[in-house]
Order: sequence, then structure tokens, then C-alpha cells
Amino acid sequence: MSASEAWIAAGTFTGVAFVIAAGTLIAAALLRVRARKHSEARTRTYECGEEPDGGAWVRFHPRYYLVALVFVIFDVEAVFLLPWAVSLRSVGAVALWSMLAFLAILLLGWVYAVKKGALRWV
Repeated sequence: MSASEAWIAAGTFTGVAFVIAAGTLIAAALLRVRARKHSEARTRTYECGEEPDGGAWVRFHPRYYLVALVFVIFDVEAVFLLPWAVSLRSVGAVALWSMLAFLAILLLGWVYAVKKGALRWV
């Protein structure tokens, strides 16, 4: 496959992706259910069939989001670590050093979070 054929294939793929995305958005707009009137029950906060207790807009401490980001860091680590461990023999030493560099970067992120106190709930 020549370079121009590869660009044509990539352009075609991109064009088809845009047409499908636009088509689904247009179809959703045309086929949606339109409500006649908003009732009070429809605009209230739903809490598992119970009456709402307080407002829906509760402020969360920023530390909650920091802990969530640290969790994402370690979740990403777990996602990449398992396939790497399974295929380590076939990929060789380059993969070993690459993963060690990846783990070192994640360890730096963890050390930074600990030093900033993001993991304390006090």
C-alpha cells in the first residue's frame, strides 16, 4: 500500500466516522420523546424512591477529588501491569525496563500525593 492510498483510507475512515456520528445525533434529535409539560415530580431529585433529604447541590471537599485522582493513577497502573506480566517472556528486557520506568513515574506521583497530604482524611 502506497502512502497516498494510506491517506485515502485514513480520510475515508475519518469521513465515515463523522457521517455516522452526525447521523446518530440527528436521528436522536428527530426520534426523541418530547414532554408536553414538566411536572413537579419530574423536576425533583430522585433518591431510590425515597423523599429527597436536602438539596441536590452538596459541596464536596476538594480532597475527595484528589483521592479519586490518586485512585485513577493506581487503577491505570493495574490495567497496564497485568498484560505486561503475562507477556513478559515474549517481549524481553526492553519491556521490563519500560515498565520499571512507568512504575517509577507512578511512584513519583504517589510520593507527591503523600507529601501534599492528599491521602489523609483528617
